[in-house]
Amino acid sequence: MGIVAGLDSSSTSTRIVVCDADTGAVIRQGYAPHPVEKGPETDPQAWLMSLGEAAGGGLLEGVQAIGVSAQQHGLVPLDADGNLVRPALVGNDKRAQSAAADLVDALGGRSAWAQAVGAVPQAAHPVTKLRWLARTEPDNAARIAEVMQPHDWLAWQLLGRPARRTTDRGGASTTGFWSAATGSYRPDLIELALGHQVRLPEVLGPSGTAGFTPEGLLISAGTGETMAAAFGLGAVKGDAVMSLGASGSVFGIHHEALTDLTGTITSFADATGRHLPVVHTTNAVRVLRGTAEMLGTDLAGLSELALKSSPGAYGMVLLPYLEGERTPHLPHTAGSLHGMRRESMKPEHLARAAVEGMLCGLADALDVLRGRGMTVRRVFLLGAAAELGAVQAAAPGIFGVQVVVPQPAEYAALGAARQAAWAWGVAHGTLAPAPGTEPAPGGGSPWVDPPQWPAAASQIFEPGDTLPVGQAVRQQFTAVRDEAHPGAFRRESE
Repeated sequence: MGIVAGLDSSSTSTRIVVCDADTGAVIRQGYAPHPVEKGPETDPQAWLMSLGEAAGGGLLEGVQAIGVSAQQHGLVPLDADGNLVRPALVGNDKRAQSAAADLVDALGGRSAWAQAVGAVPQAAHPVTKLRWLARTEPDNAARIAEVMQPHDWLAWQLLGRPARRTTDRGGASTTGFWSAATGSYRPDLIELALGHQVRLPEVLGPSGTAGFTPEGLLISAGTGETMAAAFGLGAVKGDAVMSLGASGSVFGIHHEALTDLTGTITSFADATGRHLPVVHTTNAVRVLRGTAEMLGTDLAGLSELALKSSPGAYGMVLLPYLEGERTPHLPHTAGSLHGMRRESMKPEHLARAAVEGMLCGLADALDVLRGRGMTVRRVFLLGAAAELGAVQAAAPGIFGVQVVVPQPAEYAALGAARQAAWAWGVAHGTLAPAPGTEPAPGGGSPWVDPPQWPAAASQIFEPGDTLPVGQAVRQQFTAVRDEAHPGAFRRESE
């Protein structure tokens, strides 16, 4: 079929992979950091500068199609001529927290938002950023005639700023004004936030084409980083992906949008035409780092200590709510250590309790998805902490399923490249389109995930004999959690 490229513009850098469109084999790679900027605002031209540097040296020679993945929750505000009104607001902007609370109240509470768009506004959401701009920069807000997200804007720039503006289901589902359940925008929520309507990008199907560059390169629909990474990993229905950062997230590939009235589940769309329900935890690796600092070591040292202990940490249970918690909804609580006895007060047992506490907290998030009917057959574990021996030893038993730890790779860029290969194949009649798009020339199955690239190279960890012990650790954790915070988790999962 040819050669395709995927570029991922994250919050810090641009990464590009050039792949064989049929096999997914990586042919070339490029990287460039973004120009250093402080604070939650950035000039989008920095993304273009980084892209140009990453693509230098003929990296894109012979490429026929490009897919764009980019950081989520960014807001690029444009005027009626398509020019920037002000610098873009990116996802880590915390200034809009009060605006988020204001929006929640304005629509009638968390359940109203969950029903409307499958997400309760947080500071990061573009809809919340619009509310913040209307409050704090009314003159700029009044000039906003159009809004894009980073991957939309980058694709538009690559295409030479055509009259047509596009996005995809995945990116649209992170805005707070598009519903994955209905597949439609909610213009009334834009007006609620900003005070007037704006132009919004056309939402393409997963195998759609945004257009062709002046040089003839196909640009696919693009998507957000989370969706691209799931596609690059090869995650399919029945898979859950658990990301271990300072905070944590658990998402699954599902056949329908999942929402709940508490807003615990955020209902994203994925990059294949399916859905990607997400549950967030406030605490993940920050629990391990904090414990490691207390014990005078690092993450690797903490893992070594934990492996010297035994499952159950001699009866100690750490409730990992160090910064409050989203799942369960305990925003003002603190972490706590239970079950201390003289014989358990040793560094290795505290290290083990920290690892188990973090994993049990993430298992609680996983159970929210299971409680809504999502089947989980295996869990992909991502992040540097996934490489720790203690995490790998404890996770399969606690989660109760196979745990997959992929080798480090540019999965978001790979997912963008895979999407480009799909769009190129559909455009040339060699691959079937995603559901809800026009039939491919010559017919074909209405439900496919082409191209069938190999799954990510990974380490596999089975529960095996550790399953009964891991489930006993979960039961011990659950009993302590429910005694310390009666009813908190039950409300989240109902």
